[in-house]
Amino acid sequence: MSVLIARDIVKTYRGGDGGQIRVLGGVNLAVKRGEMIAVVGASGAGKSTLLHVVGALERPDRGEVIVSGQSLSNRTDDELATIRNRKIGFVFQFHHLLREFSALENVMMPLRIGGIDPREARSRAEQLIARVGLLPRMHHRPAELSGGEQQRTAVARSLAVDPALLLADEPSGNLDHANAETLHDLLAELSRDLEIAMVVVTHNRSLADRADRTLRLEDGVLSDTDVRGVVA
Repeated sequence: MSVLIARDIVKTYRGGDGGQIRVLGGVNLAVKRGEMIAVVGASGAGKSTLLHVVGALERPDRGEVIVSGQSLSNRTDDELATIRNRKIGFVFQFHHLLREFSALENVMMPLRIGGIDPREARSRAEQLIARVGLLPRMHHRPAELSGGEQQRTAVARSLAVDPALLLADEPSGNLDHANAETLHDLLAELSRDLEIAMVVVTHNRSLADRADRTLRLEDGVLSDTDVRGVVA
């Protein structure tokens, strides 16, 4: 059974001249549990928009998105927020960690917001910090962590609520080669070991190589592609 199903997704925006710009023109996508999908394509092709739509951050103009058997159609904003918070994890190019809190506290944050008991939240966060290899650094604040450590903390935070689906938008785009490779290995391991459905938008050939499938977004639709076409 697919964790994520997107059917005939259309998304348009109004251009500066008042005309309509179609970014997604009938996208179809299905991602199974434990499957890692890489989405590649030119800048401005709509890759981030696709993640926003399937992640319940934006509504499509047409089509349906289903996450863990729950349709996102005809939902209130509060209902979409609940599905996001319980079913979907996000990792962005920039980590968006809270500067005044430690790595551990940043990972605990989604759990505390969700009303989880502090001791249980701390235990879960410590497990995730250890899973991403940062246990000795868990009491450091973001400014005291390297770029790679900050991004791994963001990955741990995205897993705090045990999401069924993880969406990552250029997760290694701000990292040097060595830290990027560490992150790429980590994402592939998490998808496999934790059986998370994962969609990763990337221009990085090395990350795309680790995916189970690579799809190209072009002219508003997704199609199978060869990773040799990915720009490193």
